[in-house]
Amino acid sequence: MAQDSWPSPGHNNRAITDSEYELVARRFSDDGVYGSPTDASVVTAGTGLTVNIRANVSASVRGHAWTSGTTGATLTIAPNAAGSTRVDRVVLRLDRSNWTVRAAIRQGTPGAAAPPLVRNAGDTGVWEILLAGVTVPAGATAVSVTRGELYVGSRVRPALSSHLNPYPELGEMAWETDTQNLRIWDGGAWRTTYADSGPINVDSPLSAWTIQTQSVLQVRNGNAHLRLGSFVRAAGPLSGDVQSRLPVLIPPAYRHATRDQYVIAYISGLQIGRMTIGSAASDTPGQIWLTQKPDIPTGRSILTSGASWVV
Repeated sequence: MAQDSWPSPGHNNRAITDSEYELVARRFSDDGVYGSPTDASVVTAGTGLTVNIRANVSASVRGHAWTSGTTGATLTIAPNAAGSTRVDRVVLRLDRSNWTVRAAIRQGTPGAAAPPLVRNAGDTGVWEILLAGVTVPAGATAVSVTRGELYVGSRVRPALSSHLNPYPELGEMAWETDTQNLRIWDGGAWRTTYADSGPINVDSPLSAWTIQTQSVLQVRNGNAHLRLGSFVRAAGPLSGDVQSRLPVLIPPAYRHATRDQYVIAYISGLQIGRMTIGSAASDTPGQIWLTQKPDIPTGRSILTSGASWVV
């Protein structure tokens, strides 16, 4: 067969078949119901051996639109005369014999797991997506329903961090081209799922301390990782009861909102101390202070450890 494309004047005068439509339309929309799990269940238990399909539900199956209509639908569940429980499935089924999509029952086998969905590729057979599970006890006169709707996903939008979609759908994602951050809308706020600041030099020189080793901060996926450097006392002896600010400053965007962080300091001469990293809510936001320590003479070195916190 030679190359072809459609719709086009050269392909059947722009007319296409149902199978040709499915081939091109199946990626126009993901398979699934339009909405989210925060909506009411599409399928609920009905009276006796029935289940009800909620009214005014829309969905897509391989590019074919479906609606439950303004009155919804009721499906009958087959009796279970066996001695063990049966699990059926409520599905949306594209039937290529007539190219319609309908809610239907995929009946299970008593004592077995829920039946697999039928998903015939090509241009014949059926293609099913899940709406719910139905538990049918032995000799049941009523059934229970476990929701299992497959929902259409949201696209990933490229956007500026200052111009995210003001009306996002639940689960919608945005790639911020200016920050290189990946964000997701959780229904109430944009949450960062991927971000990497790269190494940030957070040295902030002070006359009281000479910087021997650079202090570096890196923030990845909402977690700040600080590798503090090393410092030498340069402004005269420091009494053990006097706190001293160290030559490091955490940028405002990367400070913990409410909690100070505490870091061990290793002081030459086999001594230790403690440093405090100020939160955004503290009196010393982003600053690092040597808060507990022995007397430190001029020229004494401080070797530090690292710290991590949630941004």
